[in-house]
Amino acid sequence: MKRRNKIYLYMTVLFILVYIGLLTVLCLSEYTDSSATIRSFGDAFWYSLVTFTTVGYGDLIPVTPLGHAVGVVFLFMSAGIMMTLFGAVISFVTSEGFPLFLLGFQRKKNWYYFADYGAEANILAANIYKEDPDTLIIFGEKKDDQMEFPDYPCLFINVSPARIVSRKKNIGTKCKIFLMKENDIGVNSRAVDLHLLPVEVYARTTNGQDHLSGNIRFFHSYDCCARQYWRSKPLCSNENTIAIIGFGNYGRCILERAILTNVISVNQHVAYHIFGDAKDFLEMHRYLHKVFSLDEVSKDSDSLIFHDELWESRHEILEQADRIIICTDDEPQGWSIFWQLNRYYKLHGQIHLHSNRKAPGVSYFGTNEEIYTPNQIMRTALNQAAIMINDIFRKSVDYPTLSWERLDDFHRESKISAADHLLTKIRILLQDETITEYTAKTVERAYQEYCKTSKSEAVKDRYRRLDHMRWLRFYTFYNWSYGAVRDDGARQHPMLCPYTELTPEQKRERDAAWELLGSLMLELNKPKTGSKENVKDEESE
Repeated sequence: MKRRNKIYLYMTVLFILVYIGLLTVLCLSEYTDSSATIRSFGDAFWYSLVTFTTVGYGDLIPVTPLGHAVGVVFLFMSAGIMMTLFGAVISFVTSEGFPLFLLGFQRKKNWYYFADYGAEANILAANIYKEDPDTLIIFGEKKDDQMEFPDYPCLFINVSPARIVSRKKNIGTKCKIFLMKENDIGVNSRAVDLHLLPVEVYARTTNGQDHLSGNIRFFHSYDCCARQYWRSKPLCSNENTIAIIGFGNYGRCILERAILTNVISVNQHVAYHIFGDAKDFLEMHRYLHKVFSLDEVSKDSDSLIFHDELWESRHEILEQADRIIICTDDEPQGWSIFWQLNRYYKLHGQIHLHSNRKAPGVSYFGTNEEIYTPNQIMRTALNQAAIMINDIFRKSVDYPTLSWERLDDFHRESKISAADHLLTKIRILLQDETITEYTAKTVERAYQEYCKTSKSEAVKDRYRRLDHMRWLRFYTFYNWSYGAVRDDGARQHPMLCPYTELTPEQKRERDAAWELLGSLMLELNKPKTGSKENVKDEESE
């Protein structure tokens, strides 16, 4: 690139020298003729401009033979210059120069930069524009001629994020950058040095990690799908057998969230039948046998039954299942399984299909429109209750604690798991399995019910036992084991034991998980910052 710039510089200098030389020759040759109209260097310069632009006023013309020769040279040069200028304009408009130029007029807008254009990026960009019309969407690649132009205003600019950010000039909000391909942060050349830019980075990952450092955050689309699934289609008290077909990225996350969230009764015995290769999963989570019955259905606890054989061979399981979840990573394969089940099996329960295609009569979940939304990807909706829980905890203790942004992944996941189960607690207290969202009203009603029913020692003991079950499953899932004293490095905890072996004081600690409903109620009922009520209060003061 430097060598090419030097060549351009040398050619420009040479052109200027030749041009000045021709003007000098023209001026000297015409000055010797008394009838000439070109009498000075300025006249020669004006004549050259009129000739180059093909205007041809005729006020100045050469009369000497040498002057005519220089005029001919100017005529040929004018054609070349005009073609060059025309080509430069076309190149500027059709290349990245023109879009970069346009950016300078839109600095006050909210910029969202996508490293690549794809189905997920397109859906997220459309949802962003739907929520915030004062948005500038930028895709970091050239628009393909075969590519259908999006339904929202956007720019395709094949330049680095650094060049885009430099055009923002720190005006308005920070630019947000999205890497939508899986684990793109380590391989995409556009991800280099993003941590040095004044931007917010959101990168798609498959490892479940939430935060790297500084301005880089990860989002896990499979985990978002799983959490949204169990929130919108929660486990019901009449369900004891669940079949999961497909144990890739989606199936694994569906099971993980079931393990962490689906605790609805102290007497439950839900059997999860998983069809797919689970060897690495079992090796990773080596203490699951302490809280689950593995490979054998139990009437005393939940069971995880992993099947190596094909799902087609287990008619008795599929026909008795209260729920069948089809969550293959390959969507056409999932649809094929769906049609085969409906055609050849006498089913008892409902089929839930992971699909981006919507069809009447099909209970589907995890569409791109549901997953790739600003609230999902930028983690403001799913984690709202978890962030509140952490803030409530920080206010309730006297010693220093970490803000949500500074929590490590384990403690952040602990808050998320507790928050997700709060919704389950609300359903239990209100005896309403249709509740799928937190609202101030439902939280308040649930807390009032808790205060009323927990006056009974037997009921309070059941509440404590239920949350201990959830807590045990969380820590066991992350490979913690029993230890006489807590040791985070060794992943040991003195409460990792059956509920009956806890001390009275340890049992009382489980009350905090239920009493969070009261603190959450107060938080949700607080007037919004900037609301009319706040303004009136400030004026009265």
